[in-house]
Amino acid sequence: MKIYRVNMSDLTVKSEDVPEKWRRLGGRALTSAIVAEEVDPNCHPLGKKNKLVFAPGLLSGTTAPSSGRMSVGSKSPLTGGIKESNSGGMAAQQLGRLGIKALIIEGMPEGDKFYNLHVDVNGVKIQEETELIGKGNYEVIDRLSQKYGSKIGVITIGQAGEYKMSAANISVKDPHGYIRSAGRGGLGAVMSSKRIKYITVDETNGPGVPVADQEKFKNAGRVFAQGLREHPVTGQGLPTYGSNVLVNILNEAGGLPTHNFRMGRFAGANKISGETMYETILDRKGKPTHNCHAGCVISCSQVYNDKEGNFLTAGFEYETIWGFGAVCMVDDLDIIAQADRICDDIGIDTIETAVAISTAMEGGVIPFGDGEGMLNLIREISKGSYLGRIIGNGAAFAGKALGVTRVAVVKNQAIPAYDPRAVKGVGVTYATTPMGADHTAGYSVATNILKVGGDVSPLAKEGNVELSRNLQVATAAIDSLGFCLFVAFGVLDKPEVYQAMIDMIDAKNGPDAVKDDITELGKFVLTTERKFNEAAGFTKADDRLPEFFEEPVPPHNTTWDFSGEELDEVFNFVEEKNDYGKVDNKEMQKVNTNEMQYV
Repeated sequence: MKIYRVNMSDLTVKSEDVPEKWRRLGGRALTSAIVAEEVDPNCHPLGKKNKLVFAPGLLSGTTAPSSGRMSVGSKSPLTGGIKESNSGGMAAQQLGRLGIKALIIEGMPEGDKFYNLHVDVNGVKIQEETELIGKGNYEVIDRLSQKYGSKIGVITIGQAGEYKMSAANISVKDPHGYIRSAGRGGLGAVMSSKRIKYITVDETNGPGVPVADQEKFKNAGRVFAQGLREHPVTGQGLPTYGSNVLVNILNEAGGLPTHNFRMGRFAGANKISGETMYETILDRKGKPTHNCHAGCVISCSQVYNDKEGNFLTAGFEYETIWGFGAVCMVDDLDIIAQADRICDDIGIDTIETAVAISTAMEGGVIPFGDGEGMLNLIREISKGSYLGRIIGNGAAFAGKALGVTRVAVVKNQAIPAYDPRAVKGVGVTYATTPMGADHTAGYSVATNILKVGGDVSPLAKEGNVELSRNLQVATAAIDSLGFCLFVAFGVLDKPEVYQAMIDMIDAKNGPDAVKDDITELGKFVLTTERKFNEAAGFTKADDRLPEFFEEPVPPHNTTWDFSGEELDEVFNFVEEKNDYGKVDNKEMQKVNTNEMQYV
């Protein structure tokens, strides 16, 4: 395995052996370790001192089921803290099979030229880019696929990234030529600051990922896949209705944020639900289920066609449909699909953009429920207009520009599709994760609402601090292995699935490797990330929700009632010296992955 270091200041590429301290890290664990060690926490996110790190998961590129996730790490221009955002698509498995542990992009060139990177078995080549500047992601992927063939991997930014907007994402081609996104935290702006429009990946003649015990690995993979297929969520709900199955579930639970987080139920929920979407897709000859990366056994994605049966969007996710739907009071699934299509093309996070538009509605720019007005605001982003830049720089920025105080953000990142007063475990996650508000960082919805892995009431405080803590630790480990987050449903509910996951790691590493401790891996990741944020100036005050969540939310009329002291207990496994506000930059730099014995 190799690390490639691309220096954009002098346009050189250097190949490095993987140091021992990073040898057993992958995905989020590796991106966060590299960022923590090599990036000045006080640097400007769009300056030359920041770095952008791509890392496949530890099992990405193997035959492990649903292991095709790639982590992207950097200092976030949206939150100002450390960021890991991950994506499906082809790139993770391709980089893994090329023997690339990480791709580190550093420095920045002088002048206005853009470049592209081409990655293959011979290394990384930097080339000036002139043809695709200003083009949307769909055109970039289509033209590169024509040039290199359909099996080429593509990692790209759209116009929002070129404009360096803080909500810009990094888009990744999937096996069908559709778009997947490393969406949160504005890392598309960082890629643009390095003056890189796209990266192509050709895995031809790659050495593959070495597996010490192929037979054990194969057997464990079979058990793992079977467990996911037999679980009611990953084997039935998600493959049939996609993640949008959650609209009616959260609406019934009173946790579907509506009208800029004023209510927990949306009168138009059924019109935008997974069940309605499923019937619409079938009626228009779309695809209700397909995978976002090879080897996925869940296949929760779908292809959504317009009324004429023409392709409109793919990977139509619950959070996107909620954001452009309930929180903005729009109940037209076709308009929401158009919003998703535009965001994919220009390369901007749908959660951040939807909450920014909800904030603009709050400020009177357009009325709530104005679907066409919503589409026009998104189009302003693609133009780079003043109004488009206000929306494209995220909800917090929009709130400041428009004088709005009811802005649903934590650490400047928009709160996603679960009201924290009605799903309190995920509220704890929003408040405390180093990532800024992020449901995927500790998805308590599984246990609060779906009753996976136990039953902790979503409306009461009891048990939710511990639930969020445990799920944040587990998620950090899953992100590091390269698994899709949804495998957690089987891992939490079925002991044989959890054991199969451990067996795959052990089989990959061999009998002489240090035995795995998934919990210690997750704790290491979170400790590393929190230390970076401390050094960047974050304090305990940043681990809080906006004060308007103290208002009761119908229909249950519950409030956000966690004290600061209770939230400060989430990371009680971190040593006292590592508490927020008590570690300087020199202490932060002492993080040593050699001390962590987990993989």
